Amino acid sequence: MDTPVPDHVDLAATLARLRAAQREHIPDARERIDLLTRLGQAVRRRKDDLLAAASADFGRRAPLETLGSDVMMSLDEIDYARKHLRRWMRPRRRSVNWTSRPARGELRVAPLGMVGIVSPWNYPLLLALAPLANAIAAGNRAMLKPSEFTPRTSALLARLVGEVFTPDQVVVVQGDASVGAAFSQLPFDHLLFTGSTTVGRLVMAAAALNLTPVTLELGGKSPVLVAPDYPIEHAADRVAFGKGFNAGQTCVAPDYVLVPRGQRDAFAQAFLASMRRRYPTLADNPDYTAIASPRQAQRLRDWIADARARGATVLEHRPTGETAPAGVEIVPPTLLLDPPDEAIVMQQELFGPLLVLKSYDSMDEAIAFILARDKPLAFYPFDRDGARLSRTLDRVSAGGVCVNDVLIHFGQHSLPAGGVGASGMGHYHGHAGFLTFSKQMPVLYQSRLNGMKLFDAPYSGFARRFFDWLTR
Repeated sequence: MDTPVPDHVDLAATLARLRAAQREHIPDARERIDLLTRLGQAVRRRKDDLLAAASADFGRRAPLETLGSDVMMSLDEIDYARKHLRRWMRPRRRSVNWTSRPARGELRVAPLGMVGIVSPWNYPLLLALAPLANAIAAGNRAMLKPSEFTPRTSALLARLVGEVFTPDQVVVVQGDASVGAAFSQLPFDHLLFTGSTTVGRLVMAAAALNLTPVTLELGGKSPVLVAPDYPIEHAADRVAFGKGFNAGQTCVAPDYVLVPRGQRDAFAQAFLASMRRRYPTLADNPDYTAIASPRQAQRLRDWIADARARGATVLEHRPTGETAPAGVEIVPPTLLLDPPDEAIVMQQELFGPLLVLKSYDSMDEAIAFILARDKPLAFYPFDRDGARLSRTLDRVSAGGVCVNDVLIHFGQHSLPAGGVGASGMGHYHGHAGFLTFSKQMPVLYQSRLNGMKLFDAPYSGFARRFFDWLTR
């Protein structure tokens, strides 16, 4: 079992030990497949423990949400890499310039070496194991820093990893923010961070000291754009799904909805009706996930109060007469109607069961509203007019797009996950993750019979005429 690494010296020594092991031996396809197989088996074996740990860390977490996201999606990522790994590892032929023939080219994939992974609290297993599976598939060794805000899950993750990997393959580092800061300063060959944009900037600055390449999976305010003639009840129901799942504590959760002005109230009522159907009670409902900490819950309550004080209409699904159990932080699904731009909920990612509704008068106005802000991690257009939808997608840049639904694009093996601009950089998942943690190494094989000596110095008249012809 891996133990927490207590200080900066040990972090550096641990990295050096792993790097020395990587220099000594790079795992082949068979070894990587075996590690991925055993990792999947360990997750399946520990499934019930993982559900219990996540629920204890959150105060209460819907078991099906942990099972469907953290457990199932982690297993999907592991199994997909395992099944496709040999094909991903094959060298690929590449053509060469006609002036270099009969040489031939190929593209090989080589492990980067040492990978660092910093994972957050909201999906404490998935956002640690999915990039780890990608890194192992690519032939790397890894150090993993899970969140200190989910201590039970992080400790269980360390035990799980210790069952599968030797201390010279993968190490889990546990500790507070100071350990995380020191972790980000290590000279990894690649560092993947998932978390807030604010912390992402600090991580990137720390990594820059070592010229460490980074993949940043951040967040931001992911918009929903409901087209004027789209069925309002369906759009509201799907957005309710995205806001209810994990109580909105999801980096790609819908953050605000742009809805035609005359349909705003209809959307609000349909949204609340969907929430009432999904969660007839909140305080004692095992399907409604709690807010992960008192600090996060108070943040959300303060932001609601700020929006109300600035004139926004606040609508809640709050069943009467309910009292949450001790230690369970419940924030009800809450709509904030047309808050002003200076409200905190318009400035910060909500990351909870709050949803902003903004009215618009034209599609151009709605798109301009999106474009005036940072590029989001996710964009959710609800539109059945193909030509209009295509024009929208031509204009809006986002980390990922899901049309006429929410969230589900994130779990697709063939679609890379990643942000753009303030919502992140780089990709992982599936083959994209394998490539992120690999060096695509170009190789040119010179033929035994070739004409390169014709162009050696001292340069002949033929060489001068040849290059003059090429550049005519």
